[in-house]
Amino acid sequence: MHAPGLFDLTDHLARLSAMGDPLEVLERHVDFEALRPVLVAALGYGERPKGGRPPYDAVVMFKVLVLALMHNLSDERMEFLIRDRFSWLRFLGFQIGEPTPDQKTIWLFREKLTQAGVFKALFAAFEAQLCARGYKPTGGQIVDATLVSAPR
Repeated sequence: MHAPGLFDLTDHLARLSAMGDPLEVLERHVDFEALRPVLVAALGYGERPKGGRPPYDAVVMFKVLVLALMHNLSDERMEFLIRDRFSWLRFLGFQIGEPTPDQKTIWLFREKLTQAGVFKALFAAFEAQLCARGYKPTGGQIVDATLVSAPR
C-alpha cells in the first residue's frame, strides 16, 4: 500500500493537466468574472446583516451550474461529485476538506437566477464566449461531456 506523500495531490493534478483537463480549457476560454455583475445584481448580494453563514461566491456557484448542465446531473449527484473529483474542486477553487455547496444550496441558487429572469441570459452569454473562441458547447452524460472544437 502506498503511503500518501506531501506532493501526491499536486503531482496528480499536474498529470491531469498534462492529459488535457477540459475544465482548464474551459477556464482559459471563458471569462467567468464578466458574468459577476449580472449574478450579483440578480442574487441581491450586497450588504448583509451580521450572522449566519455567508453565501458561496456567485461565480463559483455559476460554475457549479455549468458542470451540472455539461454532465446532465441532478443537484444531489452534483453535491457528491464536487466532493469526489479533484479536477472539479480545482475548477471551482475549493480545497480538500473545505465546505462545498450541498444539493439544497445548488437548487436555491438556480431558483434565484430563474426567478430573477437571468438564468437563460447568463448561459447564452457563457455559450457566446465559447463560440467566439471557436468552441461548440456540448452536454450529455458524465462519460462523454466535452468541449469540441467547432469547424471554421
